[in-house]
Amino acid sequence: MSQAEGTAVIPERLTDATIQLARRKSLWQQLVEFMKDPKASIATVILGGFIVLAVFAPLIAPFGENEQNPRESLQKPNSKHWLGTDRLGRDVLSRIIYGSRVSVRVGLIAVGIAAVIGVPLGLVAGFFGRWVDEVIMRFVDAWIAFPNLILLLGIVAILGPGTTNVMIAIGLNSFPIYARLIRGQTLSVKERDFVLAAKTLGASQIGIMAKHIFPNTIQPIIVQGSLAVGGAVLAEAGLSFLGIGVKPPTATWGIIIQEGFSVIRVNPWVSLTPGVAIVLFVLAVNLLGDRLRDVLDPRLRGVR
Repeated sequence: MSQAEGTAVIPERLTDATIQLARRKSLWQQLVEFMKDPKASIATVILGGFIVLAVFAPLIAPFGENEQNPRESLQKPNSKHWLGTDRLGRDVLSRIIYGSRVSVRVGLIAVGIAAVIGVPLGLVAGFFGRWVDEVIMRFVDAWIAFPNLILLLGIVAILGPGTTNVMIAIGLNSFPIYARLIRGQTLSVKERDFVLAAKTLGASQIGIMAKHIFPNTIQPIIVQGSLAVGGAVLAEAGLSFLGIGVKPPTATWGIIIQEGFSVIRVNPWVSLTPGVAIVLFVLAVNLLGDRLRDVLDPRLRGVR
């Protein structure tokens, strides 16, 4: 009897181990498949490079963020200053590297603020419907009616310049996108059988939204968030270029472009190189977002 019990236990353990190995292999295969696409590999390399620059800026930058040398003002690219210097003699490459810290942080945190505000609003509006949906969505529609730039300028004027206030302003400007997106997903998911079964079993409304609806609407949030990071970086650069974003002498790509704009005929490299950095970062984010959409959208990934 004991031998029979013992032989019954071993296959069960082997089965569990086999299942875990299959799951790990499946995740690894999905990662490899994801990276096989040229868009994903290019985007990962570019974004990984910017993240490394942002994290290790003090170790990588050849000069300090605001290290000035008036004798070397407005130099063209050379062996000492690879991307030249600005009118104060500051190394442009070093300032671009330090500027990546602000841009990456602003992009990620601003998108997080927008998602934290917009996702609950869209979830509540889609789940409860009726007058709750009407009130929330009319508020969202009114918010969208304001032009983005004017709304950003107004929020920053109220909050004041600074990195934190810029992130809050961009997040407040972007949350309606998530609210509308999640509302549409919630309207579809809440009619599915597993949600109706949870209601029949007496699950609370908050529990249904948290355990059943939100996990099934998170994929479009990931895709939208990855695409919105580039827009947040562009918004920060625009505000800094206008002089109402991050305060100098903090190095951001927008501030570097603004400072080099007045001497663009003398040394165009000051404004050109941070512009190229913005283009590369936004391009990489969009490529990664497109690849995530291809993988997470069942209509695009096909039948396995």
